[in-house]
Amino acid sequence: MLAFDPPRVTVFCGSRPGSRPIYRQAAQALGRCLARNGLTLVYGGGSVGLMGAVADAVLEAGGEAIGVIPKALALPELAHPNLTELHVVEGMHPRKHMMARLSSCFVAMPGGLGTLEELFEALTWTQLGIQDKPVGLLDVAGYWDALAAALDVAVDEGFLSPAHRALLVADEDPLRLLEKLAAARGRGGSPLDGLEV
Repeated sequence: MLAFDPPRVTVFCGSRPGSRPIYRQAAQALGRCLARNGLTLVYGGGSVGLMGAVADAVLEAGGEAIGVIPKALALPELAHPNLTELHVVEGMHPRKHMMARLSSCFVAMPGGLGTLEELFEALTWTQLGIQDKPVGLLDVAGYWDALAAALDVAVDEGFLSPAHRALLVADEDPLRLLEKLAAARGRGGSPLDGLEV
């Protein structure tokens, strides 16, 4: 059915739910899509906001969810209590390193500063050849439009090559986004096929 090695996707997203129900709904749709396609969620280990919503949706659909959370945040009210695995690490850098090591690609959902920081670090690692793992945006209600425009300005002004700009793919539909990430992964990994909504 799937040939994605390893069959895991790291999701970066907000620890807050956002101001509109559409964000939680998108997180739930992504979680169900991952589970239905045999893909394990790797994420920041939280039980709140979009983080909790995507993990809950994966687990409710019969999938697996792996959390990676810094010790300082591993409080009972923050760490998800029902994950397949929960890794407690020393800090933010070990967290990002483990999340990258465990997965084959990255999806960023709407979020704040932490989400942006994780997104750009993963994208930079791919740009520099530190990893061969594609990075995508789940674009909920145009949330990432301004970011895409800013990156286009960086290309226009000569700070970012078109090839590196193209490393970041986007879609509003989780299945289509996973298909795009699978195609981008074709350089060094096995493609995803047979995905189900």
